[in-house]
Amino acid sequence: MNQLSWGVIGAGGIADRRTLPGMMQAKNASIAAVMEIDRNFAEVLRKKYKAPKAYTSEEELLADPAVEAVYIASPVTAHYQQALAAAGAGKHILIEKPVAMKIEEGEALIKLCAEKKLQFSAGFMMRFHPCHRKLRELVSQGGLGKIVSLRAQLTCWYPEIPGAWRQDPALSGGGALMDMGIHCIDLLQYITGSRAVRVSALMGTSTFSYAVEDSASLIMEFENHAHASVDAFFNIPDDASENRLEIYGTGGCALAAGTIGQTGGGTCSLVYSNPGGYNNQQNRNESQGRQNLSWEEANPYTLEIESFGDSLLKGKKTEAPAEEAVQVQRVIAGAYQSAREGRVVEIPLV
Repeated sequence: MNQLSWGVIGAGGIADRRTLPGMMQAKNASIAAVMEIDRNFAEVLRKKYKAPKAYTSEEELLADPAVEAVYIASPVTAHYQQALAAAGAGKHILIEKPVAMKIEEGEALIKLCAEKKLQFSAGFMMRFHPCHRKLRELVSQGGLGKIVSLRAQLTCWYPEIPGAWRQDPALSGGGALMDMGIHCIDLLQYITGSRAVRVSALMGTSTFSYAVEDSASLIMEFENHAHASVDAFFNIPDDASENRLEIYGTGGCALAAGTIGQTGGGTCSLVYSNPGGYNNQQNRNESQGRQNLSWEEANPYTLEIESFGDSLLKGKKTEAPAEEAVQVQRVIAGAYQSAREGRVVEIPLV
């Protein structure tokens, strides 16, 4: 077998915009079925992606023997029950973040999938951006020295939209932090190989009138003692933000723009430095120069799907395990607690 056969639960939204097109390009994937509640829409998606079957319930899709793995992109409030049903049906699972509304639900799903020997991965597609993979390798090899400071920014313009589930905390679990900041936290931990152990946060809804936060700012301390900051905002126009990624170490820095997002593009420059002794003039021109980091642009959604398939078809290591997604959710829970209580919150390492 050289292809994994997929069923997609919640095939509209991000699945239609990004993941299904990426899945169509994956060398080791085929689409067996799509599911949307509206029958007409489900049929439109079936034809669009040349799927053999279209369903209006997850129960129907999960009963299809042609489906070996499911991608779940429904509103967060449905994740737990749908993933529970998928595991019960013996399907491997790739699920959008967060994996469940509650940390305890995510932990229960991890345990169940382990018992059933099913792969359970989270939709952290930004791990698969070629630039981010190169930065992870560079950092792991000590190319920037000891990492001391990091920043990740992900913002968009997201005004009030009637019926938008991301703007309802009962359906989404949170706003800009839960929807976008979660990617930034995961990405910084992924690149450094270190986890957040303390978090302090400010957040609120300063521009719009919905019940989730449109503004969130976090400061974290990592296991390796690096400090990290995350900006997640629903109220900055798309063309006014470069979605910066910055990594500073004792031997230089990496400065990226536009790599945090839904494409494989953007730019990144590296600056290497030999600091030597103390310079009380603090001259800024003694680095070894700036050089551009280059990569072959690729669709991160395609790479995500291919990686998931290769872990099953070729026995390769799972690159975005659900365990790490639940750990990120602990950081987010700590951030919400910090914002409520106005204090630094310790993050348990489980």
